[in-house]
Amino acid sequence: MSNYRSSSGFMSSVPVVTKNLIIINALLWVITVSFQKRGINIESFLGLHYVGSDQFIPSQLITYMFMHDPNNFTHVLFNMFGVFMFGRVLEQVWGPKRFLIFYMVTGIGAGLIQELTWYIDMRPFLEAINNYSATSDVSVLSHYLNIQQGVAYTAGTLFQAKKMVLDSMITVGASGSVFGILLGFGMLFPNVPLYLMFIPVPIKAKYMVGAYGLIELFAGVANFSGDNIAHFAHLGGMLFGYFLIRYWKKKGIGNGFFLG
Repeated sequence: MSNYRSSSGFMSSVPVVTKNLIIINALLWVITVSFQKRGINIESFLGLHYVGSDQFIPSQLITYMFMHDPNNFTHVLFNMFGVFMFGRVLEQVWGPKRFLIFYMVTGIGAGLIQELTWYIDMRPFLEAINNYSATSDVSVLSHYLNIQQGVAYTAGTLFQAKKMVLDSMITVGASGSVFGILLGFGMLFPNVPLYLMFIPVPIKAKYMVGAYGLIELFAGVANFSGDNIAHFAHLGGMLFGYFLIRYWKKKGIGNGFFLG
C-alpha cells in the first residue's frame, strides 16, 4: 500500500500538461511499433511530409511532433526525458495553458523551418526536373537519381522519380519542442547549474543552451553524410521559442521570469 501511495504521489507531482504530453507520446510510440509489426506505417500519415509532396496535409505540422521513430526507442525516451526535466519547470512557472501554447508553437515553428530547409535543398532538383524537357541536362539530376548518361527520360519517368524523392522526405519527433523548452529554461533560469554525463563540472544553463544551438547549427550546415537528424528544425524550435518569450515579456506576461 505504501509503495502505491509513493508512486501515486510522484505522478501527482508532475504538472498536468507535462504528464499528458509524456503519456501521449509514449502511447503513440507503442501504437506505431504495434502497427509496424502488422506492416502498417502510420508515420506516413501522421509524420511531416514536404509541402510539395501529395502526401502532405497541414495537420501534419501538429501530428508529427507526437510521433517518433518506431525503430529507435531512445528517440522518444530522450525527448520525453527533456520534457520531464525542463518542461515541468516551465509549466510550474507559466501555468498549464501557457506552457501548452509554448510547446505547440515551438513544435509547429520547428516544422515550418524544416519545410523551408527542404525547399532550399530541393529547389535545384525541382528546377532541373522542370527544365529537363527543354534542356535534356541531367547533371543536376545525377545528384539525386541514378541517371545514365545518353539516356532520354520521359516526362512520366521523371514525374515518378520526383514523386519518389518528395514522398521520401518525412520527419517525426518532439525534438523541436524539446529544444524550445531547453531554450526557455535557459532564458528563465540562465545561471542554474546543469550537469552532463561524463562532465564532472556544472555548466550554467545559458552556456549549455548556447552550446546546443551552435552544435545544431554546425551539424545542419555541415550536412554530414548519413545524418538524418533535422538539425534546422531543432534550431527552429529554439528560434520560435525565443521570439515567443520576448513577445510575452513585451506584453508583461510570464510571472516576471525573463532576462533583463
